[in-house]
Amino acid sequence: MENKRNIQIIEWEHLDKKKFYVFGVCMTMMIRVSVYPFTLIRTRLQIQKGKSLYNGTFDAFLKILRTEGVSGFYRGFLVNTFTLISGQCYVTTYELTRKYVSEYTNSNVVKSLVAGGSASLVAQSITVPIDVISQHLMMQRNGETLGRFRVHTGDGKNPVALGQTKEIIVQIFKADGFRGFYRGYVASLLTYIPNSAVWWPFYHFYAEQLSRLAPNDCPHLVLQAVSGPLAAATASTITNPMDVIRARVQVEGKSSIIYTFRQLMAEEGPWGLTKGLSARIISATPSTIVIVVGYETLKKLSLRPELVDSRHW
Repeated sequence: MENKRNIQIIEWEHLDKKKFYVFGVCMTMMIRVSVYPFTLIRTRLQIQKGKSLYNGTFDAFLKILRTEGVSGFYRGFLVNTFTLISGQCYVTTYELTRKYVSEYTNSNVVKSLVAGGSASLVAQSITVPIDVISQHLMMQRNGETLGRFRVHTGDGKNPVALGQTKEIIVQIFKADGFRGFYRGYVASLLTYIPNSAVWWPFYHFYAEQLSRLAPNDCPHLVLQAVSGPLAAATASTITNPMDVIRARVQVEGKSSIIYTFRQLMAEEGPWGLTKGLSARIISATPSTIVIVVGYETLKKLSLRPELVDSRHW
């Protein structure tokens, strides 16, 4: 099976690491700017009770735009940019783990599964405190809040974004101590480790299947761009129930995953576990295309000079 794969995977040892990290930071920032509004919409949909504020993704988009303006889609974005660090840790862990696992098996599925899960574990340990803060900022609506904490619009002394961020950090610490910044950590691991572990094998699987169906002159990048959203939709559907629970644990301050699950089922039934799924898939489709095209292009641009023309990447 491995020998029949038409799409050559660029591995860690093929890369010029300096180029890889410089280009990677720039690419990650552009991606975050483009997908953040959908992340905010998804989080608000998951936190609201029933359909108390928004009737769906498009309704949420229109209402936020009308009541809060374009800036409303970027509440908490400044804090969220610190996840650039976790992004670089993610790709480094993923590539290094693939290299390590390849010493024991040639199965691309196994390498992708183990590397994806390991990368997510490392990244989430850095990301969760940033997510907790940015999610509380996402919940602010012109003096109102969907979450536990409310911030003021500003005192004129500091930029609004910085002032609100400081307020949220202080309120979280006063209410929950240092542990408050890791609220939902286990739920995050149970969401994102499976998501990442599932996404990579499905991504390579879809790419391999499409390469067999597509004409020989079809660019590999096109096949990869199609495979990414297919893998994202598959992984999102599988992990969305845990993602809803994770969001509620982090924003509403609940301490028990099981209790949150039972409460959600009692209030909204099984359909409650699908909340935000459409927003997640809608945001994942363009963002995954950008991520896949960007990441595969990044790796091609970061190839060691002696390997650039050595084979068809």
